[in-house]
Parts: sequence; C-alpha cells; structure tokens
Amino acid sequence: MDASDEAARGLTAIETFLYREAHLHAAHQRVTDFIEREPGLTPEQKIDIERWYLDEQTYVARMVTDHIADSISAVHEQHRVRLGRWLRGTMTAMTLITVAMVGLCVVIVETVS
Repeated sequence: MDASDEAARGLTAIETFLYREAHLHAAHQRVTDFIEREPGLTPEQKIDIERWYLDEQTYVARMVTDHIADSISAVHEQHRVRLGRWLRGTMTAMTLITVAMVGLCVVIVETVS
C-alpha cells in the first residue's frame, strides 16, 4: 500500500469518526432537551432513557456510516471496472490504428520503390 492509499484510508477514518461524534452530540442534546421537559421522571429513569437513546443513536450512526462506506466502495468498484474496460478499448483501438498506419506506410513505400 502506498502513502496516498494510506492517507485516503486515514481521512476516511477521521471523517467517519467526526460524523459519528457530531451525530452523537446532537443526539445527546435532543435527549437532554426531552428529559428536561418531563417533570415526572426520577433521576434513575432519566439516566436509563439517556443511556438507551444514546445506545440507539450509536447503532444508527454506525449503520449509516457503514451503509455510506459500502455504497462508496460499490461505486468505486464500478468505476474501476468501467475504467478498465475503457482502457482496454483504447488500447485495442490504438493497436488497430498503429497496425493500419504501418500497413499504409508499407504500401506507400512499396509503390514508390
């Protein structure tokens, strides 16, 4: 693995971490707002609700980032396959053009001689 691949993987890991942290921070703010509006909850119930909600949001954030990563990987693979086909087609066309040009040059040299 070269340095650019390693850097790209590192950036992806950082982006994933930052997305999850932002999602969890927003989830923590939402559950805190909810708990503060419910006057009849005991401190233990508030802690249980907060823990449950944050666990759920952690799971959701993981699912979303995994889905995004899988989608990006699939698109990357499709792009790689298309590029490979395009390169093979270009190489074939260039080979045929080269053969035709060499043949044309041979015909011209033979007719001039």
